[in-house]
Amino acid sequence: MKTKTASMVKFKRPDGQELQGYLAVPEKADGAPAIIVMQEWWGLNDQIRGEADRLAACGYIALVPDLYRGKCTVEEEEAHHLMDGLNFGDAATQDVGGAIAYLKQRTSRIGIIGFCMGGALSLLALANHPDITAGVVFYGMPPLEYIDASKIKAAIQGHWATQDDFFSIKNVDALETKLAEKGVKFEFHRYLARHAFANEDAVGYGRIAGTQYDSEWARLAWDRTLTFLGRTLWR
Repeated sequence: MKTKTASMVKFKRPDGQELQGYLAVPEKADGAPAIIVMQEWWGLNDQIRGEADRLAACGYIALVPDLYRGKCTVEEEEAHHLMDGLNFGDAATQDVGGAIAYLKQRTSRIGIIGFCMGGALSLLALANHPDITAGVVFYGMPPLEYIDASKIKAAIQGHWATQDDFFSIKNVDALETKLAEKGVKFEFHRYLARHAFANEDAVGYGRIAGTQYDSEWARLAWDRTLTFLGRTLWR
């Protein structure tokens, strides 16, 4: 299946503020579920657009909210600055809320997927938006005390790197326990890999130290992701 259209669109948050996002639509959009794609700390760049295009090619309507409001970088220091300036709570509630409202004009079946910073935001969003049916998290989480697992209604799939220098696998174990205690449906997969193993830009031991793309693990993680989304959103 091929992407039918891809463009920047504008939509409003629940508080009335306007933001933009990258929308990728499949050839057969009628009846297709939608997925909100949450960016890494680099911004809404070509790599994250490619993830939305991948999902559209698989039959999903994919929307990437522009969390940095048009800003993007390839420099680690600037990425730190942009991420530090982001209000995570506001993004997880208002930006995601606006994306949900926009996508609900097309479908009632909505999922969310996030990478690194976007993975952390996805977990926060799942606790704030019970109308999200499914969530996929790639190697990113907020501090555990910020996750109210009792409010998560969606099924979750997580992909974690055992050699991650940024998100300890011990914290993944603790997150697993926290979700299980509240009866959240989830499945976690662990990979003998480093952070950002599914980001094809993290080559040559990554753009920053501690990151490394791994094509085999990335393929397996995406196979699992698409299988999970297929059984949770296509019904």
